[in-house]
Amino acid sequence: MNPADLCFRTATDLAAALRRREVSAREVVTAHLDRIDRVNPSVNAIVTLVADRALEQAAEADDRLASGAEVGPLHGLPVAHKDLHDTAGIRTTYGSPVFADHVPVRDHLVVERLKRAGAITLGKTNVPELGMGSHTVNPVFGATRNPYDLSRSAGGSSGGAGAALACGMQPLADGSDTGGSLRNPASFNNVVGLRPSPGRVPSWPDKAPWGQLSVKGPMARTVRDVALLLSVLAGPDPRSPLALETPGSVFAGRLDGDVRGWRVAWSPDLGGSVPVDPEVREVVRGAAEVFGALGCEVEEACPDLSGADEAFLVQRAWQMELGYGPLLDAHRHRMAPDVVWNIEEGRRLTGPDLGRAQLLQAALFHRVRDFFATYDVLLLPVSQVAPFDVRLPYPTSVDGTEMQTYLDWMRSAYLITMTGCPALSVPAGFTPAGLPVGLQVVGPHRGDAAVLRAGYAFERATRAGERRPAVAAGEGTGVAAGGRS
Repeated sequence: MNPADLCFRTATDLAAALRRREVSAREVVTAHLDRIDRVNPSVNAIVTLVADRALEQAAEADDRLASGAEVGPLHGLPVAHKDLHDTAGIRTTYGSPVFADHVPVRDHLVVERLKRAGAITLGKTNVPELGMGSHTVNPVFGATRNPYDLSRSAGGSSGGAGAALACGMQPLADGSDTGGSLRNPASFNNVVGLRPSPGRVPSWPDKAPWGQLSVKGPMARTVRDVALLLSVLAGPDPRSPLALETPGSVFAGRLDGDVRGWRVAWSPDLGGSVPVDPEVREVVRGAAEVFGALGCEVEEACPDLSGADEAFLVQRAWQMELGYGPLLDAHRHRMAPDVVWNIEEGRRLTGPDLGRAQLLQAALFHRVRDFFATYDVLLLPVSQVAPFDVRLPYPTSVDGTEMQTYLDWMRSAYLITMTGCPALSVPAGFTPAGLPVGLQVVGPHRGDAAVLRAGYAFERATRAGERRPAVAAGEGTGVAAGGRS
């Protein structure tokens, strides 16, 4: 098995080959480290690399398998963790100069579960400063570039993860999503990202463990691999009060790709709620036609999303102040203007503001619940734009409509956040310029299995995710931004 095959083989197949001892963990990790050395300087996706530690873990993994000991479902698979997720003994910066030298003493729960399942830590993937926004750039490591066009953004906040997957630098990735941070980078990098139902993947430590705005979730190059990773990440934990009791193992089985007879709704612009670039609209329209060819009953429809905008902006601002208010007081001069603005928006909120946001979201939930009594899934654009100029902080206009803040262009993702529904980003096609566009597949309340099933059927029909970026075969210079250690 040559290194290129190892780096672009699906995680599901690679895990099976490792368990059958057709390839060793040492070989798999070495192949991925070599690819990082060659390709990462072009995209800047992996920002802290722990190569020596990864090779030691690979040797231990091989010895464990050879001894006949039980191994986990991700045995020997290399993974770089999002730089918002704490990793014990490995620098975790959150993309902020305030934390440039921060080394946690404990792992985040998702990192714990990946390690327990046998995954091998390669390092950390790049994020925006404090994870704010959907463009991965920060003062510590700079910008992550899109593998399909290095002059474009890789999205965010899991932008490093998305670019690393697209380039074959890792087969699986952990991420998080408040307003689209799993979905937007998946769309921009032609990979798959799932925002699970709140509580599906528990979170710890967490300053607001009762909140449901932000979730952790899986990214990969295929829907089947996302389901594999979800089977490891999902399931209850006593440290997370809202964790769902359903075990992750329910997602480990084969996906049934037959969606014949499903009732599918689609909308090019979330029922007129958001402006969408025409090139993105056309890809979504084509995706709806694919579901028709698969035997689904397809019609243009969208639930009433009124109130979702206000509810999200209020709850996000409250969350930003809760999480980073003390940091603003101590380090205002070291924080980006958009970060400062969003925290200060939280400080302006009143009790009635928060109460109104809760009422709006409650009404939204019931309207969406009624909608899914008629439809099995809803198809939407993930992002309102294709990957934009990496030098911009965010798109300043969409289809002629001016964007006032760094959040406005993300509305196609964050309005769905407020429904509480699971949402999958799956590769759907490309613009005439060759830029990736993702399809957002939304399911009913806690309908994670439904969106995976629909996404899998669509993936098999289109094979859009199999188109690799040219940079993945190129040669870089030097090593990862964080260097080998």
